[in-house]
Amino acid sequence: MRPPREHGLAARFLLAQLLVVVASVLAAAVVAFLAGLPLFHEHLLRAGTEPGSSQLFHAERAYRDASLWTLGVALLIALLCALVVASSFTRRLRRPLTELTRAAEDMSGGRYGTRVPPMGAGAEVDALAESFNTMAARLERTEHVRRRMLPDLAHELRTPVAVLAVYLEGLEDGVATFDGSTGTVMGEQLARLTRPIEDIDDVSRAEEGRIVLEREHVPVARLLHAGADAAREAGADRGVTLRVEVEPAGEPVAGTVLVDRQRMGQVLGNLLSNALRHTPPGGEVVLGACGGPSGDVVIRVADTGEGMTSEQLPHVFERFCRGDTARDRDHGGSGIGLTISRAIVEAHGGTLTAASPGPGGADRCSS
Repeated sequence: MRPPREHGLAARFLLAQLLVVVASVLAAAVVAFLAGLPLFHEHLLRAGTEPGSSQLFHAERAYRDASLWTLGVALLIALLCALVVASSFTRRLRRPLTELTRAAEDMSGGRYGTRVPPMGAGAEVDALAESFNTMAARLERTEHVRRRMLPDLAHELRTPVAVLAVYLEGLEDGVATFDGSTGTVMGEQLARLTRPIEDIDDVSRAEEGRIVLEREHVPVARLLHAGADAAREAGADRGVTLRVEVEPAGEPVAGTVLVDRQRMGQVLGNLLSNALRHTPPGGEVVLGACGGPSGDVVIRVADTGEGMTSEQLPHVFERFCRGDTARDRDHGGSGIGLTISRAIVEAHGGTLTAASPGPGGADRCSS
């Protein structure tokens, strides 16, 4: 059984107008008869009219009749004006609301490219339309990421599963034997299978604020050198120079910082891995630190790599975002390392930002 349909916007607005008009006219009538008639009677007596005379009776009756006619005509005109105003206002408001409703229905049908134009029905309605367009843009991008993520995950899982299936079939048929080499290959494929699962779990924990920190005082220089040492071999393989600079600019760095050593190592690892991945052979990646204006520590990772466009830069910290969608996971990353890094830095009470002058310029991430 369908619930009873509520009255439309026009009917409710007209009803509200009518209630205001009727209440106003009734208030005027009460004032006219309770206060106006005694005042009129008193002034007639002061003017010399005899109490109880026919002149006094007819004058007061004329006052009452005139008041009733005036209030009646005023009520009729007010009702007509309310009807015209309500009709005009609802017509003006119904069009943008209808467009918003139609756009919302299109969105529910999966057409995330739907947008609504400026309505011209007031600042509030225009703000609603702008918020709707912002929501639609984010949903469109989320859907785009979801569609791109599923084939990526399928591709990442397909290869190790296929390799494990071949080895298991060979072991069952007696074609292969389980030795050190076979165990190594199967272990690598199992690690490759678990890596996407761990990445997804990490980004979920990060975005839900479930990261547990074990803080300790760590010297800034030791933190930087530990991160650089972990990434130095990868830089050498790519022909990229990795350099550490402590206090390259700004105020001197404080001796220690209160951080989770493992988590901050994970952040530096993600930032350096991202910088090395996008820096061509012969380029340079610089890991530096300096003191901030409020006594905090600013850690920078800069590279002389490809650079990012102005369209890519606002989305660099979004989950599963890759600067180049043509790259596979081994060459392009999973797209969630920077998302996890930002969540870890924010859990420490800091911020993580990115800057780039554009393609061909040097990228820089600061935390």
